[in-house]
Amino acid sequence: MCGIVGLFLKNPALQPELGKHLETMLIGMSERGPDSAGIAVYHSAVPEGQSKITLFNADTNYHWHKLAGDLADALNVETDIDQKGNHARLVAHCPEDRVLPWLRANHPDVRIMGYGQLMEVYKDVGLPADVAARYGLAGMEGSHAIGHTRMATESAVTTEHSHPFTPASDMCLVHNGSLSNHNNLRKWLRKKGQEFETDNDSEVAARYFAYRLSEGASLKEAMEAGLTDLDGFFTFTMGTKDGFAVLRDAIACKPAVLAENDDWVAMASEFRSLAYLPNIEKAKIWEPAPATVYTWSLH
Repeated sequence: MCGIVGLFLKNPALQPELGKHLETMLIGMSERGPDSAGIAVYHSAVPEGQSKITLFNADTNYHWHKLAGDLADALNVETDIDQKGNHARLVAHCPEDRVLPWLRANHPDVRIMGYGQLMEVYKDVGLPADVAARYGLAGMEGSHAIGHTRMATESAVTTEHSHPFTPASDMCLVHNGSLSNHNNLRKWLRKKGQEFETDNDSEVAARYFAYRLSEGASLKEAMEAGLTDLDGFFTFTMGTKDGFAVLRDAIACKPAVLAENDDWVAMASEFRSLAYLPNIEKAKIWEPAPATVYTWSLH
């Protein structure tokens, strides 16, 4: 059992309040996931040609500034880095396809949590309220964000196994449920060039959708393909650079609630995480239908 939340702002005037509202939503899912929690926030875009990468090492005294300096020297680029808890946000003045291989080759002790130009990912063990406070979620501005509270059933309680999973630039996925064919899918995706970092079935789903998107599918098309290829029970919420999507399997035994008004779209595993959103009384509230893809876009 896990908890999922997501908030997509249609009204730019609300962007300074994104983190505050998502924190309330995330804490509302504490009973569904007390083991660990994670967030992906789409905000503070870096300029074209630059990349923003969220990194993790369990040691809060890790030498992040040395890492950034070594990267700058090796690639002859400017870098900036700041630490949040046992994570760090690295900005490099070059594309991610130069930075990521260098990080993997020279710092295998560091885990890449998220990357792109817009998205930042923070996830950690502990109660959702503690994780949110540790990374300053309430103070984060932005256009959209998703979150997850985890009660582990398929794999270990670690930061690495926490959601969201990031399989591609500015893309992430959270999942409530379990997949029965994840081992076969993992083998198939490896043949397609996808690489895996955990044994979590949710990472398989994330990399499946990333592969479909890389083939040229739209967000809606990629998720519709998942209805055929993914076996099991699931509620998915996915974020991309300019999009937000929700999908339940054909049986729809994993709970989900959607709400939408003129200012925002929100989803959660239970209504209590939506109850304190602004003007919730003016929102259309419904249970997403089985095997139906719901998508929204900033453009």
